[in-house]
Amino acid sequence: MLQMLIQSWAKTENTINSTEEIIDWVKKTNDSLVVNIDANKLSDSSFWFHDEEKGIITNNNNSFFLIQGIQVKKNDEILMEQPIILQNEIGYLGVICKEIKGTLYFLMQAKIEPGNINKVQISPTIQATKSNFTRKHGGDIPAYLEYFMNVNEHMVIVDQIQSEQSSRFYKKRNRNIIIKVNTDIEILPSHRWMTLGQMKQLMKYDNLVNMDTRTVLSCLPYSLMDKGSEALSIYFKDSALYRSIFERNNMVELTVVYNYINNYKMFDDTRERLVPLSELGKWDIIDEGIHCKEKYSFSVKYFDIEVEGREVRKWTQPLFKAEGIATFGLLTSIRDGVRKFLVHAEPEIGCFDKIELGSTIQREAVCMKKEDIIQKLFLQQYERRKGILYDVILSEEGGRFYHEQNRNIIMDVCNEKIPDLPEGYFWVSYSTLNILTQVNNCVNIQLRNLLSLLEV
Repeated sequence: MLQMLIQSWAKTENTINSTEEIIDWVKKTNDSLVVNIDANKLSDSSFWFHDEEKGIITNNNNSFFLIQGIQVKKNDEILMEQPIILQNEIGYLGVICKEIKGTLYFLMQAKIEPGNINKVQISPTIQATKSNFTRKHGGDIPAYLEYFMNVNEHMVIVDQIQSEQSSRFYKKRNRNIIIKVNTDIEILPSHRWMTLGQMKQLMKYDNLVNMDTRTVLSCLPYSLMDKGSEALSIYFKDSALYRSIFERNNMVELTVVYNYINNYKMFDDTRERLVPLSELGKWDIIDEGIHCKEKYSFSVKYFDIEVEGREVRKWTQPLFKAEGIATFGLLTSIRDGVRKFLVHAEPEIGCFDKIELGSTIQREAVCMKKEDIIQKLFLQQYERRKGILYDVILSEEGGRFYHEQNRNIIMDVCNEKIPDLPEGYFWVSYSTLNILTQVNNCVNIQLRNLLSLLEV
C-alpha cells in the first residue's frame, strides 16, 4: 500500500483526467451553477432566531449548529470573549480511492459551499454533517454515503477524528476517513478520479482545493506503514524529506512534545465557559449580525442563500465573516540530513482539550497577540522573499465561514541563523507529525493543511 501511495503522490502526468481537464471541469461546473448569496437581517429569517432566554442564535429545529458566547477567565478576570459555533456532532470527511491500471486514484468532488469565495472547490468524495446524512434538513442523501456507512467491507487507510478551527468552533471535530475499494463505482458528473500528485499540483492554485480535502490527505499514515526503501526514495526530489518521512528516531521528539502539552493541560489555570451572548460585554448583538466594539478577527452576519447542486437549494443561515486574510506559516530546515519543521504548541479558545500543535505562525489579519522572536523572524524572511517553497491563498470551511481565505506559507531557513526557541516551539520530523495525526486532537487544522501541500 505504501508504494502505491508514494507512486500516486509522484504521478502528475498520463492520468485518467489530466490536471488541465480537472481545472476546466471545475470552471465549467462553476459557470453552470446559479448562486445567490445576499446579506439579510435575522428578523427576515423564518428559520433562524435569537433565543434571548438561552442567549443563543439557533433555528426552529435545534439542528445544524448554534452560536453562543464564550469567555476565557483567569481567577475573576475575563481574558478573552467572543461568539463561537457549537456543532455537537461529528460529520464525514471521506475519500474513496481505488487502484486503476496500476495507479492509486482518489475520487474527488466539485462541491459548492455557500461561503466559498469562488463557489466550487475540489472536495472529498463525501463531505457531510451528521444532520446532512441523517436528513434532518429534509434533503437528498449524500452520494457515496453507503461506502462509509459500510466501511468494514473495504480497506481502511485513514480513520481519525480531527479538530476543526478552534478559534471559531467550540470543540468541533470531524471524521477524516480514506477507504480503498476494489469494486466498480458509478462516477457521477460531480466527481472525478485524480492522483495524489495531481491534488498537490491543484493546491498551488488559490482557493481551488478546499480545507476538508487538505485535512483528510494530511492524515495519510506514510510513516507508520514501512521503514522506507531505496525503491521508494527514487520518487523523491527532496531526499531530506524522504528521510523525514521515514525517520525512526521519534521517541525524543514525541516525549518532549507530549511533556510540554501535558504540562500545559495539567497546570494551565485559565478556564473557558459558555455564556449567553448578552454577557459578551465587548460585542453588539443586533439584527444585522454580531460585531465586536473593538477590532477583532471576525464578525457574524446573516445571509439568504440559493445554490444549485446542493441537497437543499434555498435556505438562510449565519456565517462567520473574517476581517482580512490570516497568515499560516511553517518554517522548515534540514538538520543532520533530515528535513525538520518548526511547530508551535498553540492554545485556542474552542480547542477540544486546551492545546494542540500548530504551525510556526498562526496570525489573524487582526493580530491580537504580541509577536515573539520566531514570528518576527518569519515575517522578516517573508518580506525579503527568502526561501519560500509554498505561498498560496486557500479557503477555510465554506459551510460556516463567509469568503474566509488565508495565506499558507512554507519557508526554508536552512541558511539562516535561528535564535533560541521560545517556550512551546519544537523542531520535529514529518514522521513525528505523521504519528501525531494518527491520534485524535494533537495536530491542529492549520498545521495539517500546511503539511498537505508538500510534494515529493
